[in-house]
Amino acid sequence: MSEKLFRSTAIVSMMTFLSRILGFVRDIVIARLFGAGLGADAFFVAFKIPNFLRRLFAEGAFSQAFIPVLAEYRERGDKDLKQLIAATSGTLTIILFFITAIGVIAAPIIIMVFAPGFIGNPQKIELAGDLLKVTFPYLFFISLTALAGSILNSFGKFAIPAFTPVFLNLSLIGSAIWLSPQLDEPVTALAWGVFIGGVVQLLFQIPFLIKIGQLPKPRWGWKDSGVQKILKLMLPAIFGVSVAQINLLLDTLLASFLVTGSISWLYYSDRLVEFPLGVFGIALSTVILPSLSKKHASKSMAEFSHTIDWALRWVFIIATPAAIGLIWLAEPLLLTLFQYGEFSASDAHQASLSLMAYGLGLLPFIFIKVLAPGYYARQDIKTPVKIGIIAMITNMVLNIILMMQYAHVGLALATSLSALLNAGLLYLGLRKRGVYTPDLGWGTFILKLLAPNTLLIAALAWFTPDANTWIDGTAWQRFIMLSSLIVGAMALYFSILPFVGIKVKQLLKPKLSIEN
Repeated sequence: MSEKLFRSTAIVSMMTFLSRILGFVRDIVIARLFGAGLGADAFFVAFKIPNFLRRLFAEGAFSQAFIPVLAEYRERGDKDLKQLIAATSGTLTIILFFITAIGVIAAPIIIMVFAPGFIGNPQKIELAGDLLKVTFPYLFFISLTALAGSILNSFGKFAIPAFTPVFLNLSLIGSAIWLSPQLDEPVTALAWGVFIGGVVQLLFQIPFLIKIGQLPKPRWGWKDSGVQKILKLMLPAIFGVSVAQINLLLDTLLASFLVTGSISWLYYSDRLVEFPLGVFGIALSTVILPSLSKKHASKSMAEFSHTIDWALRWVFIIATPAAIGLIWLAEPLLLTLFQYGEFSASDAHQASLSLMAYGLGLLPFIFIKVLAPGYYARQDIKTPVKIGIIAMITNMVLNIILMMQYAHVGLALATSLSALLNAGLLYLGLRKRGVYTPDLGWGTFILKLLAPNTLLIAALAWFTPDANTWIDGTAWQRFIMLSSLIVGAMALYFSILPFVGIKVKQLLKPKLSIEN
């Protein structure tokens, strides 16, 4: 089973990797054309609002509630399954339509709520409101895309949903390059890129639903028992599964009171953290939730615990060096990827400071992605909700305290610290309930990881050029230096693992964690 999970995770990771690479190209284009000024700040707020709601309701609470119920209905037979999908899709479509209509009409008010610091700048708030009117319908299309993706994931078709975000990036790149020069307000092209990307992503998945015979025939089903069960699980899960997103949105809200550019600096640093989080953390979470749901339905509790244990070991192996790399190479990454055109070296430096703060939270961010499914697969929503509320309140308090001293960097640091608290409480909760019992060998495993990570830090410290070398270098020189550092660091790290007794291939075997 571990080998099958690894293959599925690898497939999702590869598809997500492609999407994130295109995401970097997208952000490079946006940074070059729009920099970190008024237009960029306005767009990032207008994009973050529907994107936040998408992660909160669609990929967050909805998917975590829908997949376990879907697994339960699959055990009953195809007829019950199709009825559940039909009722869920019809109900979701109608609710989303009304939410979208309200969002478009109330766009200026929503901007005032989510970015109150814009109120003192009429030009900024008017532009952000106009952009939100175009971007808000993205929520409608991407939520239905998430429904389709959840169905495909439950049938083991992980590659298609993981590949789908590529179309949003292509849409934004195309709109920025070819549409923006044609408009009086060039940044409006980015908003239309979001809208078009949402439509294309939904249309892309329809043929694959037809192929597996699960294309919904939507019907209103508010009173359907399956829909009610999903809603019952979903409403509290909004907090439990999406605390990290709420924290990031709070960062944006508070950053709107800081100097112009703060929102953009946080955006670009968050995007770099999202790369390993998406390629590995979200991929791992996507794969293990259906697996855990099946194990819970079949009452295979030993396998349930082992699946979580297997995932946690992989988090330590992959995410630890990734966090080190993000922190140590923060400024070189931002200079290499974004410091062109309107995006200055000063912008890169400011964004690198918040990237280092976010990098401290990479492991906790991924732990949450692994540990939360341990609750949702068992349809236990209340516990992660309580934990999420504690973490969110902690984040709000830390935001205010740290922002006063460290500006936008304090906001990023508060997010990382609250994620650490969230992950710790989720872990203790699973242990306390006896849902997760660590397999043997964890102490030895952690000690073995110290050597390759220590050598990794030493190598980066020795070979990384100083900031002036990066600033003075051409785009190709920066790229060669950065890629050489990353490839060399990865080669060093993974070549050392076998010498300290961590054999990656053995981690695919179901009983590795007991043998180790």
